[in-house]
Amino acid sequence: MILNNNVKVIGRNDPCPCGSGKKYKFCHQPIDQKMMEFRRKGAIVPSKKLLKKPAEIEKIKASAKINVAVLDYVAENISAGMSTEEINMLVHTKTVELGGIPAPLDYEGFPKSVCTSINDVVCHGIPSPDEILKDGDIINVDCSTILDGYFSDSSRMFCIGNVSEENKKLVEVTKKAVELGLKEVKPWGYLGDMGQAVNDYIKENGYSVVEDIGGHGVGLEFHEDPFVSYVTKRGTDMLLVPGLMFTIEPMVNMGKCDYYVDESNGWIVRTKDGLPSAQWEIQVLVTEDGCEVIAW
Repeated sequence: MILNNNVKVIGRNDPCPCGSGKKYKFCHQPIDQKMMEFRRKGAIVPSKKLLKKPAEIEKIKASAKINVAVLDYVAENISAGMSTEEINMLVHTKTVELGGIPAPLDYEGFPKSVCTSINDVVCHGIPSPDEILKDGDIINVDCSTILDGYFSDSSRMFCIGNVSEENKKLVEVTKKAVELGLKEVKPWGYLGDMGQAVNDYIKENGYSVVEDIGGHGVGLEFHEDPFVSYVTKRGTDMLLVPGLMFTIEPMVNMGKCDYYVDESNGWIVRTKDGLPSAQWEIQVLVTEDGCEVIAW
């Protein structure tokens, strides 16, 4: 249907614009109506462009399959005595072998194919042949993949050799916080539901979460809206609508949440107090009946 101002209105019996092949009334019309109701109530509702279509989701999942396989490959090979540049080469070689492109390489000037963040490095660690993994280190390997123009993103923590009990606990609590946050990702809930669940658990264990570096939308671009915070409250922030895709990746500090960026490179983020930091990252899709983890 075309109105006088040349704006196309989708009819109930028209094919749904998402490309599913179903009629609009049997596909996205109920979702669109519900979004309108929430918008009228003042909720922060995602734009249509942030909601992934079925064909896009399949493409993103194919990208994520590579991302997960690359992190599995790192898990099989990482060890004390290895340089972070060797990790970079493992990631680059395996990603290309599987048909993907490492998303971090040359992204806004980032010089490597993966981020490797050891001990007090919060995020954006730059691999180096001079940085050698030692017994007792904890390291986050943050891997991101492009396949046919579609993006995936996830990271894991690795404990190298004999890690202290306090560092093990930091790694475990951070992973558990992500799992608790994931349980709060439900259609027609809010991002703040997830954020508060994560923050409450982190604080219960005596840690702090970095406040102004967080997760992000992902899929059609490396970084999309929304910004995903872990200091928000239940019932606030963006509405969780089916098709919305984002990362859950709290950066958890053993000490205070303060950090600084290394001025020599403009990338590496470290804790101000020099205490360790940990991060796990998963990529999540909001579905009509819950959520689905796309990459881990």
